[in-house]
Amino acid sequence: MTVRTRFAPSPTGFLHIGGARTALYNWLFARHHGGTFLLRIEDTDTERSTQDSIRIILDGLRWLKLDWDEGPDVGGPCGPYFQSERTAIYDRYLARLEAAGLAYEDEGAIRFRVPDKTYTVNDIVCGEVSTNLKVAGSRRYDAELGRELDANPDFVIRRPNGGYIFHFVNVIDDLEMGITHVMRGEDHLSNTPKHLALFEAFDATPPQFAHIPLNLNPSGSKMSKRDQGALIHEYQEAGFLPEGVDNYMALLGWSPKEDKEIFSLSELVERFDLKGINRSNSKFDYEKCRWVNAEHLRHLPTKSLEEFAAPFLDKAGIDPNDSRIPRALELAKDRVQVLADIPGVISVIFNSSISWDSASVEKVISRANIKELIQALHTAFESDALEWTEQGLHDALSGAATGIGAKLGALMLPCRVAIMGQATGVDLIPALALIGRDATLHRLSDFVDQFLPKDDQQDS
Repeated sequence: MTVRTRFAPSPTGFLHIGGARTALYNWLFARHHGGTFLLRIEDTDTERSTQDSIRIILDGLRWLKLDWDEGPDVGGPCGPYFQSERTAIYDRYLARLEAAGLAYEDEGAIRFRVPDKTYTVNDIVCGEVSTNLKVAGSRRYDAELGRELDANPDFVIRRPNGGYIFHFVNVIDDLEMGITHVMRGEDHLSNTPKHLALFEAFDATPPQFAHIPLNLNPSGSKMSKRDQGALIHEYQEAGFLPEGVDNYMALLGWSPKEDKEIFSLSELVERFDLKGINRSNSKFDYEKCRWVNAEHLRHLPTKSLEEFAAPFLDKAGIDPNDSRIPRALELAKDRVQVLADIPGVISVIFNSSISWDSASVEKVISRANIKELIQALHTAFESDALEWTEQGLHDALSGAATGIGAKLGALMLPCRVAIMGQATGVDLIPALALIGRDATLHRLSDFVDQFLPKDDQQDS
């Protein structure tokens, strides 16, 4: 059997992380088994479906590197892949039900005549779930009256306006497209007995079902579009890497058989199986997602990092083509979690002027020998003998410290604060090499002018 999976979103809004995770699991399963991954757009809700939403979904899946073998923009033997274009197919199947006496009209709608029997879903994740649709659908709660009422257990498959219902078209499309495995959110488990009844009515073998536990927000309720980290386009805008987001999404409901958390997409394909899907709901942790992304950033080749960081540098007014960028990115990537963090970390290298953190300045100028330390720095940096490289700067600072009878560490904090404005940041000596001699001396002079008393300036 050739595995065929599908992702079938409704284009009524943004691509949600819950839907993206469903797409990822279906994609991983298909790729793991050398099968086919389909994308099908369930746009029968004409009032809410929009072209913008379709574009956002397709762009989001492409950004996540979840390519589809059949579907929009790709085609395939089972098209069309938009439900709005498949009405003639649904009409034929409805005619079959009507001819068999399994569908009838009810106030303009068409209902499916539910058999009086128990259907058992043999779910790969959730186990066996049995439901008698006649019994389950024979009562409904009336909110206005505050009590249950008798209800027609035969469910609607076509609305009075002619539009087909999700349950009906979903089953027909899975049947027509030869879907072998349906992986979807656990909230669809209650719908599955209806789908089994329809597969039976069409004398068709249903696919295997695997209902995935839900994603919950930190408070324990189902994630909504308002929760931080809920929408995929926000990850793009914040500078996440697609591999980082895929990695974190995979762990939201699936556990590998090893004590490891960081996986490339190819490693996920190699390891993914349905046995690893957890039974309990997962809880989304945005900070953990940032941490996972940081691990991917840390191991990104410099050329790739340059490419991905360029839009964020450009937006911050830093020339992505500056010859110093590759080294600056190497300094930054161990200190950031997303691409959008990078400009704030390396801007001190490229800015023509800097501002000083008052707490850091106070810590430095309160030293009794600050005059001597600053003078030593100035002498070292203006020396014609200094080769302005990382090794040359290290040697010059070591020599300057020895010259005043101090250890190298005594010069590092005053140097960092005077030249870079604060007590923390990227490694000092590599940063100095990128800042350059003229800018370094200029910043040192500005620091003296602003923060050291006049008598100290004269003495120095």
